Amino acid sequence: MKKNIIKISIFVLIVLLAILFMVLGAKEQGRKYKLEEVKEFNYFVLQKDGKYGVIDKTAKIVVEPKYENVVIPNPSKAIFVCTQDNKENKIYNEKNEQKFTEYDEVSSIRLKNITSNLMYEKSVLKYKKGDKYGIMDLEGSKITEPIYDKIDALEYKEGELVVSQNGKYGVINIKGINLVPINYETINADGYYDGKNYSKSGYKVGIRTKEGYRYGYINSDGDEILSTDFNEITRVNDIKDENSLYLLASKNGQYGIYKGKEQILNNEYQSINYNKDNNIFILERSKKFGIANIDGKIIIDVKYVQIDITGKYIYVKDQDGKTEVLNSQGKIVNMSKDISKLSTADGKYTIVIKDEDNKTLYGIEDASEHELVKPQYSYIENLFDEYFIASNSDGNVGVIDSKGNVKVELKYNSIQEIKDTKLIQAKLKDEQSTHIYSSKMEKIAEMKNAIITETEGYIKANNEEEVIYISKEGKKVDNKTVYKNNKMFAIEKNGKWGYEDQNGNIKVECKYDKVTEFNEFGFAGIKSNGKWGVINSDMKVIAEPQYEFAAASEPSFLGTFYKVTYAWGEVIYTNN
Repeated sequence: MKKNIIKISIFVLIVLLAILFMVLGAKEQGRKYKLEEVKEFNYFVLQKDGKYGVIDKTAKIVVEPKYENVVIPNPSKAIFVCTQDNKENKIYNEKNEQKFTEYDEVSSIRLKNITSNLMYEKSVLKYKKGDKYGIMDLEGSKITEPIYDKIDALEYKEGELVVSQNGKYGVINIKGINLVPINYETINADGYYDGKNYSKSGYKVGIRTKEGYRYGYINSDGDEILSTDFNEITRVNDIKDENSLYLLASKNGQYGIYKGKEQILNNEYQSINYNKDNNIFILERSKKFGIANIDGKIIIDVKYVQIDITGKYIYVKDQDGKTEVLNSQGKIVNMSKDISKLSTADGKYTIVIKDEDNKTLYGIEDASEHELVKPQYSYIENLFDEYFIASNSDGNVGVIDSKGNVKVELKYNSIQEIKDTKLIQAKLKDEQSTHIYSSKMEKIAEMKNAIITETEGYIKANNEEEVIYISKEGKKVDNKTVYKNNKMFAIEKNGKWGYEDQNGNIKVECKYDKVTEFNEFGFAGIKSNGKWGVINSDMKVIAEPQYEFAAASEPSFLGTFYKVTYAWGEVIYTNN
């Protein structure tokens, strides 16, 4: 009998564990959501005479421009949120049929603190029934019932929404799943960015007490890390390790450090600041300073009147004015106080900064601090690999390698790496000329008044007279390589421009001052006498040159309408 009871108990325990794992698994699965990708842009906001409407990718007007505002949450789908005379929104489709009329109000949800040409939640809308709100998909299927007093986007985190009930706030995702319980007066994302997205960003939550607001912290998995007992909480976002969550938290004006739920430094400091170059914390208590390492261990006592960190060394000054140099482990270093050292991002080199005879000179050492280039330049900065931007006493810049060999002559006003490549652009000091160099510091091209952009995976350099394309590996390529899906291509002869086909047959005579390549919608710009017009893929001029733009800019057209991109990334088309 006893054995049977034991067997039953074990069986019950196994069942309970299985249920627990199923519940936890379902919870984890429910928290996950997939953001919709927009692979095709079919619709665009049109602005004409101060009013807004919609055009499709063929430039056909789908919604007449008669509204005060128009929002297209997902440009691949025919759902248009139109506002007229600042009244309630009306939702139309591509047939100009009004949708979702069964609700008191339907609106898009604008993202917060995100710069993009996709400014809204792409898969959900907010609807109102009576005095409550819910969310539905773009087809009109309800995701939640209308149970919330408010719904708004959570800053940084597309796919997550702040919702409120009875004056309390929580977070749901676009599947309607609760991520943060509706228990708080305030909720903010911590802003952690891992270089790709904000998905591992957690939540700073707050409640109102008699003494004022008190804050806690919930991680991206929905687990409470700190209860709402703190005057202030800040995540150390410079520590790019999603598995090591560091929080600076204060109680009664005293700061401490938490690593996850574990407190690694007590609340006894007026301020704590993280130094990412050395992976240490600078502590202040009663106007005295010290250092703690990443594990919360004090490596430099809090007793100095001043601490300065320049690169990889720490300069401490005591109350008698004596200065010592220490490393990031808190050990005294036998080094001149007039020398600072900065490690390069890859850790392979050290930039030496030396104050000498009222001048600051820069040199290079290897990772073991053996001198490679003696301090002689007025500035040095690691570019990439073994290459460094260097400046001479005249303020001219060029490129040297780690052995001190000059690879690009020090004659330029500025040098910078072209984003997402190992190409550099160098601008001459007294001319409007840009030189482009390869990753091996070989000059590829030069151009006056150049505009450098990324186009179709290639680097494009253009001015009013010419256009060149360079691969990210540093090879010059022609426009037929770049726009491989096009049937017609820009061609220049004797300073005039026209179009030819893939086989080199002239299709539009070279008679224009400038032309653009055909865009994905089959339209291109043609320039004559300082003004731009439009030609379509049938080689028909659909708008004679009439628009004026900045000198070297190349407009993009959709029919007779041209593209305007606002600073925050939103795009409209207009012909005003």
